[in-house]
Amino acid sequence: MAEFELFIGNKNYSSWSFRPWIALKQKGIPFKEHLVPFDFARGNPKFAAFSPNMKVPVLKDGDLTVWDSFAILEYAAEVYPEKGLWPEELTARARAKAVSAEMHSGFVDLRSACPMNMRRPVEKLAVNEGVKADVARIVQIWSETLEESGGPFLFGDFTVADAMFAPVVSRFATYCLSDDPVFRRYSDVMTSTPAWQAWEADALKETWVVDVDEV
Repeated sequence: MAEFELFIGNKNYSSWSFRPWIALKQKGIPFKEHLVPFDFARGNPKFAAFSPNMKVPVLKDGDLTVWDSFAILEYAAEVYPEKGLWPEELTARARAKAVSAEMHSGFVDLRSACPMNMRRPVEKLAVNEGVKADVARIVQIWSETLEESGGPFLFGDFTVADAMFAPVVSRFATYCLSDDPVFRRYSDVMTSTPAWQAWEADALKETWVVDVDEV
């Protein structure tokens, strides 16, 4: 089996790159990282060399190319079933996939108003009702899954669901979007992982500035 190659964008801003990266790191799945920054108005023309849709992240496994964060995570889960990227129990696995898919396709107001930006000073942002509704729904998901599983991660051990929500944990902290104790507990768990800390350390060192993501 060839070692995975993961093509990602800026660690400070690229929430979609963060998702498969933190999952692979947290689970000890070997991969070679290629960081190609999107420091142009529309990404980076160099993406054409490896990305069918000119976006990141992209996973290469030998001759296979997988694009889209969720598809990458699904593929990794199938190649490395012993790593437990999904819960083993059937109903928990179904719920984990449901909340992951909801994160993948939803929460448009939150994404638009509060881009991931780990370098941004922590400061409360005034947000609209759409963002407040997204925040409330996310806290509901975290509350229900953590109560049922007992934690410390959403489904007990770290799974794809935690990877999908990782950038949201960052957004909640950066823009002071919630003071719910469930968020505080879950944030402490996520940010204490070596994988999170390694990504964040790199993000804070980056010098690229993407104006559209500076709120």
